[in-house]
Amino acid sequence: MPTTKIARLLALVAGSLDFCTGTGLIFFPKQILPLMRVEIPHNEALVYLSFVGAFVAAVGGCYLWALFRGGLARLRSTLELTILFRLSAGSFSAVAIWLGWLSSAWVSVPATDFALVGLQLWLLSKLHFHDGQASSSAA
Repeated sequence: MPTTKIARLLALVAGSLDFCTGTGLIFFPKQILPLMRVEIPHNEALVYLSFVGAFVAAVGGCYLWALFRGGLARLRSTLELTILFRLSAGSFSAVAIWLGWLSSAWVSVPATDFALVGLQLWLLSKLHFHDGQASSSAA
């Protein structure tokens, strides 16, 4: 499969996953958390969780915007920039789990973030741009 097609597929999957999860955390946190096997916190904590959901949805929206409206150059930029968000969220949540601030049920967050960082770094190493056009090196 060509690297550009993999990059587009990643943007669709990661963007949809983040956008739907974030939107769910904003509007339906009490229904989303059990799907993640996470205990539902008290009401004030749910407000903060919904706030975090807004950021998760925005990251997902960035992938989807780049995929559907931005072209390959914007998709590459999105893959580069979201690595920072994913490293930050993955590192924080991994440390929070290790310190006992979050239950081990949250392990899917750093696992997903770190897996996507690795995949995005690999894709970026394969995607090359010449005069605004994308090409991919042999995989």
